[in-house]
Amino acid sequence: MDFDKEQMMISQVKKYVTENFKLSEMSDEELEEKIGQLVNQYVGHMYCSIEQRVNIAQQVYSSIRGFGLLDTIIKDDTITEVMINGYENIFIEQNGRLFKLDKKFESQRKLEDIIQRIVGLAGREVNQANPICDTRLPDGSRVNVVLPPIALCGPTMTIRKFSKTPMTIDRLIKYGSITQEIADKLEMLVKAKYNIFISGGTGSGKTTFLNALSNYIPKDERVITIEDSAELQITGVQNLVSLETRNANTSGSGQITIRDLIKSSLRMRPERIVVGEVRGGEALDMLQAMNTGHDGSLSTGHANSTYDMLSRLETMVLQGAEGLPLEAIRQQIASAVDIIIHLSRLRDKSRKTMEITEVVKYENGHIVLNPLYQFQEDEKSTLEHVSGKLIRTQNKMQNVFKLQLSGFKDVF
Repeated sequence: MDFDKEQMMISQVKKYVTENFKLSEMSDEELEEKIGQLVNQYVGHMYCSIEQRVNIAQQVYSSIRGFGLLDTIIKDDTITEVMINGYENIFIEQNGRLFKLDKKFESQRKLEDIIQRIVGLAGREVNQANPICDTRLPDGSRVNVVLPPIALCGPTMTIRKFSKTPMTIDRLIKYGSITQEIADKLEMLVKAKYNIFISGGTGSGKTTFLNALSNYIPKDERVITIEDSAELQITGVQNLVSLETRNANTSGSGQITIRDLIKSSLRMRPERIVVGEVRGGEALDMLQAMNTGHDGSLSTGHANSTYDMLSRLETMVLQGAEGLPLEAIRQQIASAVDIIIHLSRLRDKSRKTMEITEVVKYENGHIVLNPLYQFQEDEKSTLEHVSGKLIRTQNKMQNVFKLQLSGFKDVF
């Protein structure tokens, strides 16, 4: 059965179900069973594989009680990202590579209905007056929506899939991102309450790495997590408070920003503040929190290198406090941030930890960095495949006071 016939059958079965069944009186299980029986009747003697029959039944059910075509895409664990550019163009990331699906939504109206359902589940709004929205699916997957007239190609939705199994350091070691030796060092740095920033480009694995690193936080501490859309999966910490931003409503009021949440979190007696990502004026509040007794804070930011991360932080602080002298900003950054871990997505689409650098001090108008580990390619590398590992530099770690205070000696 080709795609057009499949879509026609989905439409016919759905029409019959909505016109003849009392949907409000049927449980999900009953509806699913009835739809399966109907699909078998409609298929009759036509050639249709069992897999295709199941797929048709799932799409009919999803269009009534779920997210339609999107449900079947989301259920595929090999898909890590979904990009919908209007109702006819659906792209997915699978095993690190992009593909265009040979499927489409029934109509633009249908896609808009699904978007409204997704946004409504998280208590948010998106419309022509407020056409951009960040939200999440019930499973935690991150969603960005842009509606016309801003999106010229039609309703646009990007979904970053939520991993069902929390990322751990052990899995990062298995994937070759870091080694066991480096993992042990990072565990000490987290436990000794070093302030750690994770930098990298889009899709480099910053949130994934932050999630793995946050599970080194001692389980008896009070942890506040602050995110645009809640993604972090910190396990084992009982005294955990997760905060999420909120967009303005249709009247333009009610917005809660990351900056608001950081300020509020300081009055909640946190021992650790974990900010999913800083991208604006909230960087100033984050740095001030790190400098006022909230050691052990973790966060991420977009940057192309560790030096670039420092420049980005300067720019973000200026967004939050115009007129602040650059010297004061750099002193603030140098005293607040202890370690920068830089990640990158390489030419073979693999994600690697490229550098672990210590922020030493502010001196002669510049922030002094001390690279501890740097990624080096080996002789097995080719244009299609990157092979290499993090190599310890000859530089000795300089700011070891927190390690010594925590009982760790001569570890770097």
